[in-house]
Amino acid sequence: MANTDALSHQRAASRPLLQPTLKSHLAYTLLCGLVIMLMLSLVRLALLLYNSDMIGDTPLSTVAEGFLNGLRFDLRVVVYLSIPLLLAILSARAMAARGLFRVWLTLASSVVMFLGLMEMDFYREFHQRLNGLVFQYVKEDPKTVLSMLWYGFPVVRYLLAWAFGTWVLSLLFKGIDRLTRPRGEYSSNVAGLRSVAPWYLRGAVFVVILLVAVIAARGTLRQGPPMRWGDAFTTDSNFVNQLGLNGTLTLIDAAHSRFGEDRGNIWKATLDQSQAQQTVRDMILTEHDQLVDADSAAIRRDFTPPAANSLPIKNVVVILMESFAGHSVGALGSTTNITPYFDKLAKEGLLFDRFFSNGTHTHQGMFATMACFPNLPGFEYLMQTPEGGHKLSGLPALLSARDYDDVYVYNGDFAWDNQSGFFGNQGMTTFIGRNDFVNPVFSDPTWGVSDQDMFDRGAQELAHNYGKKPFYALLQTLSNHTPYALPKDLPVQPVTDQGRLNEHLTAMRYSDWALGQFFEKARKEPYFKETLFVIVGDHGFGNAQQVTELDLGRFNVPLLLIAPGIQEKFGAVSHTVGTQVDIVPTIMGRLGGETRHQCWGRDLLNLPAGDEGIGMIKPSGSEQIVGLVQGDRILIQSKDMSPRMYRYQLGANFKAEVIESPDQAQLSRKLESYIQTATKSLLDNTAGVTHSTPQ
Repeated sequence: MANTDALSHQRAASRPLLQPTLKSHLAYTLLCGLVIMLMLSLVRLALLLYNSDMIGDTPLSTVAEGFLNGLRFDLRVVVYLSIPLLLAILSARAMAARGLFRVWLTLASSVVMFLGLMEMDFYREFHQRLNGLVFQYVKEDPKTVLSMLWYGFPVVRYLLAWAFGTWVLSLLFKGIDRLTRPRGEYSSNVAGLRSVAPWYLRGAVFVVILLVAVIAARGTLRQGPPMRWGDAFTTDSNFVNQLGLNGTLTLIDAAHSRFGEDRGNIWKATLDQSQAQQTVRDMILTEHDQLVDADSAAIRRDFTPPAANSLPIKNVVVILMESFAGHSVGALGSTTNITPYFDKLAKEGLLFDRFFSNGTHTHQGMFATMACFPNLPGFEYLMQTPEGGHKLSGLPALLSARDYDDVYVYNGDFAWDNQSGFFGNQGMTTFIGRNDFVNPVFSDPTWGVSDQDMFDRGAQELAHNYGKKPFYALLQTLSNHTPYALPKDLPVQPVTDQGRLNEHLTAMRYSDWALGQFFEKARKEPYFKETLFVIVGDHGFGNAQQVTELDLGRFNVPLLLIAPGIQEKFGAVSHTVGTQVDIVPTIMGRLGGETRHQCWGRDLLNLPAGDEGIGMIKPSGSEQIVGLVQGDRILIQSKDMSPRMYRYQLGANFKAEVIESPDQAQLSRKLESYIQTATKSLLDNTAGVTHSTPQ
């Protein structure tokens, strides 16, 4: 009997595999979908483990909730990848094309897995799932981008993991193919399709499967739009909420917004324009402002600051510090000793301790700081859009009109982010970049020279080239950016006790040292005593604390003003809220005299009594999420979730808590009005000192 059973089994195993039936095809589709779901869950687990320091004291149940949310988003990806298999139900011959299905599933799943692997470091760097930043970097100089990736991230390790994962997926899909094919005696009748269900039965099954697939792809049974970004935000942990998203889907949404003909991530107008404009005027204008061209320009005005609040200065030097995050600045409460030189400088100037970048990318820091225009949804990369060719009323326009000389000194290539094109159009004339340095101390193959080289050249330019005329300068650092342009022999002690942030904070400490050396040189020059120095971070960077959905650690930066007599007039520390669009009006207020401009910020040292300051912020990428900071509160609003109000605290005890506020509706209206009016001004090309046409 045993021999008979063994022989029967052997015969069964040796029988040829028949072409798939409807039942076997559905089994094949289901099992392949489960494999993809498992792969996506493993990728999410890898993202969690790789960024495990961000979990903090989050309960396991909360993390599990994030994973459950993630399953809903992952199911959408599975449905999309399974579309060819689902359509094949309608054709017996199509169901038989298992070879093509294996190739499709392997390649498509491999791409999704590659995006998941790429996202591990992307999230660590930006605290966001894949978004429009991916396309922004791809659009830039390929040589620089590839160099940044090669030197800054474990590329080979990821490629090997990707290749291994792809091989495993191919084996699994092949095994499922063999497992789900019916075995039996071979039939040559109609190429082996005799046992496939008739067309009407397959049609009925297809309709049922289609309904199930649509529900799964929507991710929700509610009426209206399908599951969206905000549906993942169900916990108090921003990291867990982000964990619930699917990077492939967020990247697809970003592609649709970026490349769609309707530029879908531009904030759509929801308010009566005249009322929105008046709300913005009430927000920004003070008793020192007189509206001009009120019928055609939103906030163009003549600004006449009190003479008593000006300073005895004629020159301006703006220093834009790469990734100079407030959470690691000693003068703002950090105890890690990363910025001893800045902390020392803070004692001789005016420090704003509630200051924020308008965005989370250097690009936004540049145009917000120097062109005083906000970072708006749909225009996060303003300098590279047609609207970036418009004349704005920033520092180049205002000081060129006063016959100032200028210089822009930068470690890298001015072609990056279209810096020379944008700022040249705004009025700057002198650019000194990576190819203009002779015998630098260190030159990085990706970005260019080190911060000490940039500051040395900046000090030389200011000392030797300017004297007959007043000048303004922009000095921009770059060493504190992946892959960190640092000399081999560091002049500072490396940071070794901050975990995965060690290299980042070492670069920040080095940039701080280079800043200190610049001031040692500058204070010996005659121009020092008649110059306003403005030191500000272009943006911050994330750490283990993800405070609110916007991750305030990526926005909070110091603003330090150093000038003769500034502490005597304004004190050593200001708690007024400000953002980078407030810098140009504040500079013009210190220079004194009447100025016509249309900055989307205010002179922080000429505000009405009791005014706590206000500012709008938005992260890079294509997400339609924004924040309005006023005093110690921040309203966060998104097109995909209900508004939330927080009371935040900066410094050593960086935190925020959700609060109920009676004026939430009022703040929401201010935020909507600000974005709507600024967007209209930009699109109408009426945001400058005068109406102009692109050049």
